[in-house]
Amino acid sequence: MAAAAALRIRSLRVISLESEFILLIHLVGVRKPKRFKTKFEHLVKSSITWNSKNSGVQDVRILWEKRKTEEKGQAEAPLAGISRRATLAQGSLGLAAALGLAACGVFEDEASVDLAGPPIGDLSGLLDGPPPVVAGEELDAPLLYRFYERRGFEPVWATRKAQADALRARILRARDHGLDPEWFHASLLRRMDMFPTMRRELLLSNAVLTYAEALAYGALPHERRRHNEALMPDSVDVTEVLDASLDGPDPVAAIEALAPATPSYRALRQALQRLQPGGLLDRAQTTARMRLFEANLERQRWLPRELPPDRVWVNVPDQQLVLYRGGRPIFTTRVVVGDEKERKQSPEFNTFIESALFNPPWIIPADIVEADLKPILQRDPGYLARYKIVLLPNGEAEQAPGPLAGLGAVMFEMPNQFDVYLHDTPDKDAFGRENRRISNGCIRVRNPLEFAALLMEEPLDTINRKIATGGTQRRSLPKPMPVYVLYHTAFAVTDSVLEIRPDFYNRDEALWHRLQKNNQAWTAPGDGRIPEPSGRGPQAPSAPRRPSQPSGQPATAPRRT
Repeated sequence: MAAAAALRIRSLRVISLESEFILLIHLVGVRKPKRFKTKFEHLVKSSITWNSKNSGVQDVRILWEKRKTEEKGQAEAPLAGISRRATLAQGSLGLAAALGLAACGVFEDEASVDLAGPPIGDLSGLLDGPPPVVAGEELDAPLLYRFYERRGFEPVWATRKAQADALRARILRARDHGLDPEWFHASLLRRMDMFPTMRRELLLSNAVLTYAEALAYGALPHERRRHNEALMPDSVDVTEVLDASLDGPDPVAAIEALAPATPSYRALRQALQRLQPGGLLDRAQTTARMRLFEANLERQRWLPRELPPDRVWVNVPDQQLVLYRGGRPIFTTRVVVGDEKERKQSPEFNTFIESALFNPPWIIPADIVEADLKPILQRDPGYLARYKIVLLPNGEAEQAPGPLAGLGAVMFEMPNQFDVYLHDTPDKDAFGRENRRISNGCIRVRNPLEFAALLMEEPLDTINRKIATGGTQRRSLPKPMPVYVLYHTAFAVTDSVLEIRPDFYNRDEALWHRLQKNNQAWTAPGDGRIPEPSGRGPQAPSAPRRPSQPSGQPATAPRRT
């Protein structure tokens, strides 16, 4: 930050004409006074910048305001002295030091100006302290600091009016992406001409950068999502993107390129833009579809911009698993997903399948023992012996491997905070049902041995021989396989076909309301949030009990099914 400096004012004169404002500032040590002449509207604020190379001080900024005057014909009003509030004795015009951002100091006495902050060409001082506030809306000082640090803390928009106008117009159309423009100061952008220069500068930069972040990561960053919305997108430095775009032909295109380019995102945007009041759908149906599309556009933004060509894709509402190799689906099968009860719902997350556990035992978490197992034991005391289950002193239970084991013949290890895995099941009939929402959160796979053979890149006979030994053994995959467990109620396989699935967890409406800036207090029916029972979620962390033995040795049992 530049050192503070004081300017001695020799004289300051204000000439108030019918539609113009002329300000003359004459400083000690400067030969000629600087003359400003500008047009203005009643009660509209602006800023005036004066730069003197001869004075040794880089700039003087004065915020001025025209007020009604009953004295007509007053041609010239000399200023005998400037108080701390710098008001004219005649009351026709007012001057105030600084811009509300503590940038230029105040008029300390009748004949001096204290430039306590940085000059107008250096914004570091404005961004190095408390967050700047414009009309009650707080700006992101760290984000702005990173951007302006790249630009030498010089203003960027005063010399880029066409680019600024194009970016502002694009942000005001954020609904095209299912985004609430108010997250990006839309109301202030519509009347930004009334703000002083530096506020306009920072306001537009903050709007562009936060809009870019919303396209890159989603309007709800990870820290503001619910505990079961744990998808982690790629890291993108939006300050670098904006900085580079300003020297290119089309900054708007560079920012828009941060949005997903998947078939689902394109199809959802097109479907959203086709929704018209008075069309084939009534008002309630149109609103419901709009919210459906906007919620799922946000979920698309939680995904990496470049999906790995080899991946496992589990869409919970679709109740299907797809294995991709080289970007093409090579294996599709039905799955069983979490029950609709809040504590059993399958979460949204991404991780890697690292290994396959053959003939796995199952450590049953205490909350499942309490809620599910104990009621069964009251009706059927022989259940434990029949299913080879032992109650443990810590409230959990352990089931031995075997034909009736809850995890079946194979479980796929994928570290995550939810203790949720892909695995086999002895209940094969469940896959024939339309409603396959019956698990405790894990994903049960219909054809797990074929799936294991594809992941392990081994013949199916080799997989069968491992299971036939009856012993618990772990085998690492040739390389970790990315896996995505999603909750997409509207999606596309191609650009032209949009698929819609039931929102059986009732998440769409809650997500849509959280996407609206002025609806942050809205809660879903009931307590409005998904509880975090033991072993599920960050408030009750429980790391997955993953095998730590060398490959091929017996492994510790997983927890959920």
